[in-house]
Amino acid sequence: MDIKRLTSGLLGFPLVLIILLIGNKYVVDVLLAIVAILAMDEYFNAVSKVCKPIRWVGYVSCASIAIIHVIPETELKLVVTLAVPAILLILFAHIIATDMKTNFKDVAYTFLGIFYVVFFMMFIAFIDGMKDGKILIWYAIFAAWGTDIFAYFVGKRWGKHKFSKVSPKKSIEGCLAGTIGAVIMMVIYTYFANQYWGTNFSYLAVVMIGAILSLIGQMGDFAASSIKRYVDIKDYSNLIPGHGGMLDRIDSLLFLAPFAYAFFSLL
Repeated sequence: MDIKRLTSGLLGFPLVLIILLIGNKYVVDVLLAIVAILAMDEYFNAVSKVCKPIRWVGYVSCASIAIIHVIPETELKLVVTLAVPAILLILFAHIIATDMKTNFKDVAYTFLGIFYVVFFMMFIAFIDGMKDGKILIWYAIFAAWGTDIFAYFVGKRWGKHKFSKVSPKKSIEGCLAGTIGAVIMMVIYTYFANQYWGTNFSYLAVVMIGAILSLIGQMGDFAASSIKRYVDIKDYSNLIPGHGGMLDRIDSLLFLAPFAYAFFSLL
């Protein structure tokens, strides 16, 4: 057993629990902005091997998450929609302003990082702001981290068939166990939510959504790994002992967040 991995997980989980349960949406937004800045910095450090990312645009974009719920809900969709072309406009203007010292490759890598970290992270804030958001957000967390936990321990003990060269340590057995374990956690959580917190979620819907989100989250893990393989690094940083960097910890949660928001909107 990886003691560092277990210890950091046990110490980090109560902090996340307290913030998400007690903190209002503005506090959560600020937390997400800080996490996004840390993840963005790790991403920029990684891709700096192959380009010159336009860091200030990325960091400002991350900080904007802190004001998501300050913007009136009627204007929020328009602001988020216009943010995409506005960021591209700023990035290409940077090429002109630097007289081609910044080039298209720098813009492409920077925009990918912003879309990957900032726009996906926004959906976590959107979930928290939904009706029953404090309950729903834990489905996304269980889908991501529950999958990671079961996949890690089962894969390490019984994993025999490697899944992909993108992430050589991952096994088919681990991936399947991760999905099954995450779904079981979500079903148990649904029992408590329906029994004690006034919800009436369908167990069948939770099983289906849980399985889909788990698989999407694992694709997010592979996506993050593919970037690391491309720039030849093992972890994005050593910020969290046993887990690597912030982006290593949230890669699957980021990827599944938009889909979780869509599914929760239908529940």
